[in-house]
Amino acid sequence: MKILYYDCFSGISGDMNLGAMIDLGVDKEYLINELSKLNLDSEYEIRIRRENKKGIDGTKVDVILKNKYDHSHNHTHSHTHRNLKDIEDIINSSSLNENVKKLSIDMFIKIAQAEAKVHGKSLYEVHFHEVGAVDSIVDIVGAAICIDYLKVDKIMASHVQVGGGFVNCAHGLIPVPAPATVEILKGIPIKSGLVPFETTTPTGAAILAVNVDEFTDEMNFTIEKIGYGIGSRDLKIPNVLRVYIARENEKKTEYDLHNKQYILETNIDDMNPEIYSYIEKKLFDKGALDVFRTPIIMKKGRMAVKLSVLVNEKDIKAIQEVIFRETTSIGIRKYEVEKIMLKRDFSKIITNYGEVTVKNSYYKGERIKSKPEYEDCRRLAEENNVPIGEIYREVYKRIGDVSNDK
Repeated sequence: MKILYYDCFSGISGDMNLGAMIDLGVDKEYLINELSKLNLDSEYEIRIRRENKKGIDGTKVDVILKNKYDHSHNHTHSHTHRNLKDIEDIINSSSLNENVKKLSIDMFIKIAQAEAKVHGKSLYEVHFHEVGAVDSIVDIVGAAICIDYLKVDKIMASHVQVGGGFVNCAHGLIPVPAPATVEILKGIPIKSGLVPFETTTPTGAAILAVNVDEFTDEMNFTIEKIGYGIGSRDLKIPNVLRVYIARENEKKTEYDLHNKQYILETNIDDMNPEIYSYIEKKLFDKGALDVFRTPIIMKKGRMAVKLSVLVNEKDIKAIQEVIFRETTSIGIRKYEVEKIMLKRDFSKIITNYGEVTVKNSYYKGERIKSKPEYEDCRRLAEENNVPIGEIYREVYKRIGDVSNDK
């Protein structure tokens, strides 16, 4: 599985993201040509160069605005005050592919929703001072183009550093993270206060919020490519965004690994054995994954039974309660086990006697075991009045012809 991982130790902004993507291997000519499809070339130009931040070499992307509208306004740069509808029209009327259009619009809607909530306006009323500017359109549509270009199976990110202090905006001084940024990052794990500056912008936050499938600081993968996008600030930490292309570790693809399962066990030498089947049923009802008994010999040669129960972490308390209430046990041993299971699926086999479900198991993508379900075989043997062995033989004869598809 191919993974794109955003390492946001110094936050993320739209231009840092574009730099990181190009550094990672997105073809810059492809990006520029795709962006031209927005028909806004007269309003901006893109400058791409190598730059070094605190000893880290990476790619710096600047979106330079051409002051097309400024002859009639005394503005310092091209605030066209576009709203969400204008932006949707620009994107939808372009010849960009459908995936890029959808991702772009989803990111803009994410920002518009946040701005609307913060300013108490409706979605289409919001005039993006900062975001409607062409540089933000380039940053966001550019992000969509890069993600579409990389064709990864999963996008992940670290917890997001948002910075601290206060930042100047159209409304005056506001706290970091800015209200719109916080709104966009709702439900996403963040860190703050590393530096007294805004390290994550609303645009950067929206890129993550719309595209990332999983936020985790644990990197359980093998890194294949690394890219660095250089930011504009000089901080005490490198103001860079690091991105990885990675592959999920082999272990995960060969097996299903169910971590955090537990064995609860107790030795019993003084209980009526008739009660065990009742207790087993109760344990399974309460979530036991497996229940088994082992004959053991305790001190002074006493015959006894070791009762073992395999259980998920969430069901431990319920299982303990059954053992303490229903058996003569006064103590339980508990230990964690790692259960390694082959990937499996089920297929249906049509025999002369009827349909049987077969469980297939896979190792490294290859089917290595297939086993008919006993209950189906028993039912068909009874219905057809033939020995159960005959049903099994029929199934195994046909299993050889079954493809690996479900």
